[in-house]
Amino acid sequence: MLTLLLLISAVLLLMFIHPYISYPLSLLAFREKPVRKGTGPRPRSVALLFAAYNEERSLPAKLENIAAIKARHPDIDVIAYSDMSVDRTLDMLRSRSDLLRVVPSNERTGKATGMRRMVASTDAEICIFTDANVILDPNSIDRLLDYFTDPQVGGIAGTLRYINDGESLTAEVSGLYWRLEEWIKRQESRCGSIMGADGSIFATRRSLYPLVPSHLLDDMTVSMSTIFAGYRLIHATDVVAYEKNATAASDEFRRKRRIACRAFNTHRHLWPQIARSFGAADIYKYVSHKLLRWMGLPMLIMAMACATLALSIAEQPLWAIGLWCMAGLVLLLARARIRPFSQLVEIFWSISAIFVGLTDSWRGQTYQTWAPAKSRD
Repeated sequence: MLTLLLLISAVLLLMFIHPYISYPLSLLAFREKPVRKGTGPRPRSVALLFAAYNEERSLPAKLENIAAIKARHPDIDVIAYSDMSVDRTLDMLRSRSDLLRVVPSNERTGKATGMRRMVASTDAEICIFTDANVILDPNSIDRLLDYFTDPQVGGIAGTLRYINDGESLTAEVSGLYWRLEEWIKRQESRCGSIMGADGSIFATRRSLYPLVPSHLLDDMTVSMSTIFAGYRLIHATDVVAYEKNATAASDEFRRKRRIACRAFNTHRHLWPQIARSFGAADIYKYVSHKLLRWMGLPMLIMAMACATLALSIAEQPLWAIGLWCMAGLVLLLARARIRPFSQLVEIFWSISAIFVGLTDSWRGQTYQTWAPAKSRD
């Protein structure tokens, strides 16, 4: 019994760290599959789409960014969707008809519905999806279109860089996590396809755009659908976007909870297609990158519980008590803002928020609409 408990504890701990350490390293052993630019025609038309809700503080910079993009690409079709904003967002968008056109909304629908309506309103070959608070490097449009000259490429995820990591511990840890995420995507892309794109900056062929239920993550559903259709979903390091992260822990907890709930709802919707169309390598990628990461909190708690029980059976109760006292000490040092303990606790709360979002999903909760984090601006 003792050996079994120790084995279970070790396996759970290895499964907990796998998405962050052993999985990224394992990708280095996969054979490279280079993108073959120039083997197909260059797309002739492109649309840039974004949905906004109460983004009047972000829009001045966004509109200036769109003007810079339009200066290089006068024919780009820029489309915006205001999801029944109650501030000046809609008025600000309509005032720049020289830069973009607005798809109207008569009710609060959420981002997925807004994106679907915008895609339906354009006949562009390539749709670039972004957010209202994201600034896109104008040079990235040409670079992005170059990747689509490979006929096997169906979708592209750009590189997102957070520009305010130094404003708070929450922003710092989120930025650190995101740099790891970007590195993992680079390695996944090097040997095939990445396991989903982030909504801040990604693009797909319009012909591959699926029907996205309003309560699901449109970025995950749309980007993964390119793989189901037999194309590659790749990561581009030279397609760059910039965004501010939330600086308040409470904002970041709510954001991760909402995203995790929608992500797991999306997983349940997509899993039959994943199981049917993915090969062994992509199943390994998906389980390692998505499923195991979502289940991090219960695996960590169960590993600690099994280790505690094993130590008790081995008549080492003081070691068992010491194990949990160490956890308590880390919390105390974190409250005193002593590094790296404060960073470790911030990571723990992030993992906790993800699992709370999963429990929301299991209880049938949906998050169809959203609101920008107040601490982001």
